[in-house]
Amino acid sequence: MFETCLAHEQPDHFEPLVTVQYPKLQHIRHFSGLDEAVYRNIDACKELAQTTRSAFGPHGQNKMVINHIEKLFVTNDAATIIRELEIEHPAAKMIVMATHQQEVEVGDGTNFVLVFAGSLLENAEALLKMGLSVTEVTDGYELACQKAAEMLPDLVCKNLKDLRNKAEVLKAVRTSIMSKQYGYEDFLAELIAHACISVLPQKVTFNVDNIRVCKILGAGVQQSQVINGMVFKRLVEGDVTRAEKCKIAVYTCPLDVMQTETKGTVLIKTAKELLDYSKGEEDQAEEQIQAIADAGCSVIVTGGKVGELAQHYCNKFKILIVRLSSKFDLRRLCRSVGATPLPRIVPPTVEETGYCDNVYVDEIGDTPVIVFKQDKEESAVATIVIRGSTDNIMDDIERAVDDGVNTFKALTKDGRLVPGAGATEIELAKRLSSFGESTPGLEQYAIMKFAESLEAIPRALSENAGCNMTEILSQLYAAHQEGKKSFGVDVETQDGGIHDAEEANILDLFLAKHWGMKFATAGACTVLKVDQIIMAKPAGGPKPKENKGWDED
Repeated sequence: MFETCLAHEQPDHFEPLVTVQYPKLQHIRHFSGLDEAVYRNIDACKELAQTTRSAFGPHGQNKMVINHIEKLFVTNDAATIIRELEIEHPAAKMIVMATHQQEVEVGDGTNFVLVFAGSLLENAEALLKMGLSVTEVTDGYELACQKAAEMLPDLVCKNLKDLRNKAEVLKAVRTSIMSKQYGYEDFLAELIAHACISVLPQKVTFNVDNIRVCKILGAGVQQSQVINGMVFKRLVEGDVTRAEKCKIAVYTCPLDVMQTETKGTVLIKTAKELLDYSKGEEDQAEEQIQAIADAGCSVIVTGGKVGELAQHYCNKFKILIVRLSSKFDLRRLCRSVGATPLPRIVPPTVEETGYCDNVYVDEIGDTPVIVFKQDKEESAVATIVIRGSTDNIMDDIERAVDDGVNTFKALTKDGRLVPGAGATEIELAKRLSSFGESTPGLEQYAIMKFAESLEAIPRALSENAGCNMTEILSQLYAAHQEGKKSFGVDVETQDGGIHDAEEANILDLFLAKHWGMKFATAGACTVLKVDQIIMAKPAGGPKPKENKGWDED
């Protein structure tokens, strides 16, 4: 319903009420006031939040999204769903922008922003119908958000100082994977923690790009593994398939006989001259490859095609040849082995050569791969080889891995963790309700509604797990009144209930909650502050596309 309403067809309630004719433009449409602009925008955002709400948490349902090029996605990752939906409604786009900011800042928690922003707007609608002005609602929300940000550090239950401690990192990474791949969280968290710690530099910041993913069809998810180094799905060019403790020369140009810069004509009169000419070419190729072999290199990586002559001499000197067509892969490999990419075929100096403990051709499933593997625990690049029975499963595992790696990156900025499973939201809701009661003026109603909006998170978790959300909310409030501030929704037991999230190692990033609330509040307030929608359609010119958006006749 949502995709139809927002992305393709024009719903009935979007018929223009006022049409103003201007001489320069074909037509301008103008919506204003609460009924026309604000409530419509709130409806669109609620619809968007409702779509991803059922995908929230470990028991979240998958969505089947078919994008504009008819590619199929089966996922419960909110960031992917929104990216592929191509939302056209301008108000809904504002909430989408807030989720993009969360994705950039933390890399996880996009669904939290959507669900919370949708809940804020839903409660704002009730306040506006009560008679409050938009300014009073937005001021109250901003005040509540500011107060929540001040209260949040009190709820921190762990602070990771040593990111090389695998057991501690596992606790933090596990929760973000659990919401995407429930059942595989312990196995995948182990892989991600291993990969992230192995590439964690001593001084400079952690780079997400240093964790690569290679998806190979076949077997099951449990057969996935981490390789310290890089894996390429291709075969080597020559006959040599293995090299150990080898020096590596990397070239960005083709490994072939050098072409002259200008065109020239060679006049050959006898057969001897012809033989001498081709012999000269062969000698030159042999000389080049021999010089590389003499420099101690037993592996050549090239970014272009490999000529037959060069391949012949590489086989002769027992040199392994790898051809990479992507310049990005070439750069990553250079970072992984410590080599300098050379623009022309010359023997590399000691500083320009890379080093790798093992370079070999392997077969995973029925897919041939070239593996550059370092024996030591630490390496510049680590690759997670994902196995799975279908491409969709592997894509979804890759998204979970991406979230896990981003969680680790966020930990390098701020190691604080808060209880998950909705415990933090309920504790904040309880404290904000008390704060709202003591606040003078009409803003107190907005603060109370902000606190009520925070309940949307535990509500969504218990709803998706098939539990009685009213009963669970009352149990949570009772536990938090007794001072059990880390109690959250228990989605693992059969009949549902509450448990201590800290003891169960369900921990969320402090940064994810902090920025999530800020972005959701900012997005909701921006939508509420829009009191007029003016749409102009320029005269003349071809129409960009056939399918009609909501703002066309």
